[in-house]
Amino acid sequence: MSDFFSGFWGYFITIITLLGIAFCVWLLFTQRRWLGKDVKQVQDTGHVWDGDLTELNNPVPRWWTVFYVLLCVFSLGYLVLYPGLGTFQGVLNYSTAESVKQAQAELAEKIRPVYQRYEAMPIPEIAKEQQAREIGQRLFLNACAQCHGSDAKGAPSFPNLTDTDWLYGGSPEQIMQSITKGRHGIMPPMAAQVKPDEAAAIAQYVRSLSGLASDPLMVVPGKRGFETFCAACHGVDGKGNQALGAPNLTDDVWLYGSSSATIVQTIMSGRNNQMPAQEGILTPEQIRMLTAYVWGLSNN
Repeated sequence: MSDFFSGFWGYFITIITLLGIAFCVWLLFTQRRWLGKDVKQVQDTGHVWDGDLTELNNPVPRWWTVFYVLLCVFSLGYLVLYPGLGTFQGVLNYSTAESVKQAQAELAEKIRPVYQRYEAMPIPEIAKEQQAREIGQRLFLNACAQCHGSDAKGAPSFPNLTDTDWLYGGSPEQIMQSITKGRHGIMPPMAAQVKPDEAAAIAQYVRSLSGLASDPLMVVPGKRGFETFCAACHGVDGKGNQALGAPNLTDDVWLYGSSSATIVQTIMSGRNNQMPAQEGILTPEQIRMLTAYVWGLSNN
C-alpha cells in the first residue's frame, strides 16, 4: 500500500524514473562510434603528468554499452513486475510488508512447539523453569533492554523492574497487561495553578514523606499545597494509586530523581511517559514468557 499523502507524488516519481531510464539509453547510444558518431580510436587530451604520463580519451567499449543497455531493459522489466513506479504495485502485486508478515508467521509456526509446554503452566511456575527464563531473557534483551537496561534496573524515566515498586501493579496479570497494551503515564503540569514558591514548599513536603532532608519551615505550607493539588492522584497519605499510575511518594524509589529542583520541575512542567504496546511485535506466547521473566526478576 502506498504511503503517499498526495497522488501527485506517485505520478512525479513515475515520470522521473522513466525519464531517467530513457536518458540513460539515449546517452549510451549517442556516444557510440558504431552508431555513426565520428570518434577517433584514441584521442590525446593534452594532459601530461611527470613528463611521460599522458591522459587519453578512448571510446566506450561495445561490451560496456551492451551491458548497460541490458541493465536498462532489466530495470523496465523489474518495474513492470514489482512496485517502483509511484502507486503502481506491479503485475505480481508484491509487498515487502506482506512478505515480512509471512516470514514472521512461518517462524512463529516453527517455534510454536517450544512454547506449547508452557501454555497451561501458571506464570509463577514458568518463572521457575531455567529454559523459560533463558527464553524470557532473550525476549527482554530484544524488546525491553533498550529502555529498562540489560539488567532491568531502569534509568531516569524508565522504571526498575527488579524491585517491588510497581506503578501499575506487579501481579502476573498486571505485568502482562503492561507488556501487551502498553502504559501511558501523565503527570499534568501545574504551572497554571501552582505558584513557584508553592511548588517549592510542596517539594519539601514530598521529600519529607520519604525521609529525605527537608526544610521544616516549608513542610507545613507544603502539606497544604499537596492536599490541594496532589492528593487527588497520589492520595492524602502520598502512597499513590496504581489504578492511575500515580507513584508512591513515601518510599525511596524516584523515577526522575528526588532533588528539590527535579520535584519542582515535575510539579510545574509535568511528566509524559509512555510504555509502547508489544502486542503488534510479540506473539501472545512470547508475551507470556516475557511476563514470567519480568515477574521473576522481583519474585526470586
